[in-house]
Amino acid sequence: MISPYRLGLIFVTASAIAWSLAGLFTQIIPLDSWTILSWRGIFGAIGLAVVILITERGKHWKEIFRIGKPGWLFVIVSGICMVFFINALKETTVAHVAVIYATIPFCAATLAWLVMGEQPEIRAIVASLAALAGVVIMVGLGTEGTLFGDLLAFGMTLGMAVLMIIVRRHPDIAVMPATCLSALFSSVICWPFGDALAVSNQNLLLIALFGLMVSAVGVALFALGAKHLPPIETALIGSLDAPLAPLWIWIAFGEIPGSSTLIGGSIVFGAVMLHIIFNASKSKPAPILS
Repeated sequence: MISPYRLGLIFVTASAIAWSLAGLFTQIIPLDSWTILSWRGIFGAIGLAVVILITERGKHWKEIFRIGKPGWLFVIVSGICMVFFINALKETTVAHVAVIYATIPFCAATLAWLVMGEQPEIRAIVASLAALAGVVIMVGLGTEGTLFGDLLAFGMTLGMAVLMIIVRRHPDIAVMPATCLSALFSSVICWPFGDALAVSNQNLLLIALFGLMVSAVGVALFALGAKHLPPIETALIGSLDAPLAPLWIWIAFGEIPGSSTLIGGSIVFGAVMLHIIFNASKSKPAPILS
């Protein structure tokens, strides 16, 4: 019998692996971002709706999707983040997107300071400056990717940090239904800009796998696993997404990141890992939920 703690480790690790496949799917599917987003949102929403139906048995649909004003703000910001994310993967390298996204703990800490008045510790400030230096080295000294794509990746990262603040201020938000609605929202806003009706059956199958595996399976596994782990361990395991994403690209296409990306990325990942480890050393483990 697997303990709840080990089950949590398995689920959160599997969710990180699922999310790390986004860059690979984006590179494999030979379509523009808007067309991919149009169908991906639909399939992702269908998958999440099935998960909600299974996990929320006995609850009425109206009750499940009664998310309130904070929930709708979550839907809008999350949908925009997905648009930024997929376009960033098309405009710059997967490695750049992964490294920039790895700075999200520091973006969230900065927003928490500005919005909620939470004073960051000196260690967090030092780690943030180190991560910023790593991003500057990667973006400023490298020839890979594009500035526009990197800005989209930063916009996505900032948006995800906003989502964290929304959830912290409104912990009663039904995150999975809100994520389901955000997938539909991203599809609606992208549909007029793509050519969704001209997609071949093969590409439609790939997009369906993209939406179901990365969105539905990834979110569901994370939601199921996170409740069995302390938040620090969840963050540490979830950060596996960042180094795994460029690894799949290297395996599939032989795309090796340049020296500036490797140096800058190593600085960012080092800052993130040290920040999480230091927090773990001073934090008491969260109670295991049954």
